[in-house]
Amino acid sequence: MTPRDLLLGAFQAALAAADPLKIVSGHLPPPPAAQKGKTLVVGAGKATASMALAVEQHWPAGAPLDGLVITRYQHGLLTNRISVVEAGHPVPDASGEKAAQEILRRVTALTPNDRLLVLVSGGGSSLLTLPAPGLTMADIKALTTALLRSGAPIQAMNIVRKHLSAIQGGRLAAACRAPVTALIISDVTGDDPTHIASGPCAPDPSTYRDALEVIQHYGVTAPAAILAHLTRGAQGEIAETPKPGDRLFKRVENRVIATAHASLAAAAAYLEAHGIPAVILGDSVTGEAREVAKVYGALAREIRLHGKPWRAPVALISGGECTVTVRGKGRGGRCAEFLLSLAVDVDGDAKIHALACDTDGIDGSENNAGALLMPDTLRRARAKNLAATTMLADNDGYGFFHALDDLVVTGPTRTNVNDFRVILVT
Repeated sequence: MTPRDLLLGAFQAALAAADPLKIVSGHLPPPPAAQKGKTLVVGAGKATASMALAVEQHWPAGAPLDGLVITRYQHGLLTNRISVVEAGHPVPDASGEKAAQEILRRVTALTPNDRLLVLVSGGGSSLLTLPAPGLTMADIKALTTALLRSGAPIQAMNIVRKHLSAIQGGRLAAACRAPVTALIISDVTGDDPTHIASGPCAPDPSTYRDALEVIQHYGVTAPAAILAHLTRGAQGEIAETPKPGDRLFKRVENRVIATAHASLAAAAAYLEAHGIPAVILGDSVTGEAREVAKVYGALAREIRLHGKPWRAPVALISGGECTVTVRGKGRGGRCAEFLLSLAVDVDGDAKIHALACDTDGIDGSENNAGALLMPDTLRRARAKNLAATTMLADNDGYGFFHALDDLVVTGPTRTNVNDFRVILVT
């Protein structure tokens, strides 16, 4: 098996470990008692169409079930009892807003005899956007665009989003009188439900003042209406999000059913089954993608030259969510940026191969999951007059790997457990 095949096989093993059609059924709550209540399914995220289909496939045929979930455009699936709406991501749009309004309406109509089943996955912060009173979708879109370009980590972004929302930051659970079970596929480091899709059913320890500090710290230019709203909240004029310890969460269960670490472990098992020892470097790697790549490049060279801290062959596997502070005009997400920086750093080392992909199948806003790095990558680039350092400075990882036909294109995977990276040192 070639290094390329091993890298792609490891990525597929990671995806399989987070496939909703394989994992949701083992976590479904029982339906309400017969003749007493119904189950409403709602949710948002890149994985929710697949999660909803899994619920339908395993729900008792005679138990009442309906619902509405929101997913990204081109991520929908054909379902029978649960409606699927497609909406904008990473920048929210009117389709998501309308669906979020309908979700909130249905949730508030539930009785204590019913059950609310909430399906949550990465991408839900954008898809489940319902502006707080006094704010508009135009305000939220402008702020989201600025946050995405700021280099702020997703946890910081979601602190702001939760305090601009009528439904996130635990407010969905607060609007419900029925017992709530949230099944969650984690796309954030640490797997804390409060950060995943901005925690619609989770207690929120952050405050309006925290949201203002995020905007200031990352130099985000926010619409005047948003700054006014957050300032009023910090002054106590607007009610805070539900906090840890609130009694309402006694009837709420947030259950994380898929994580980055489980997917990394599955990839490691795949590689070891093919004779390659694997080391998991962590599922919570953050920081600027290009800088993280330099650290990993130094580690790979240490293994190559000195056999420390592990002897080759070995696969270095990691997950998490790096960031890209956009300064150029090129195309490409954090995985392509990581890999292009790694290419420059290892400079065509004949024994180093790598893959970096987003498990949702979309690296940033492009149509690829990520890319592959081979020992001859820079040689082939020079033959095409591609200057790796120049394209890295322009944030054009997509353009670089597209020209070399080294993009990894999966289409929507309908799951999302963050980024997946593997460096194979042979």
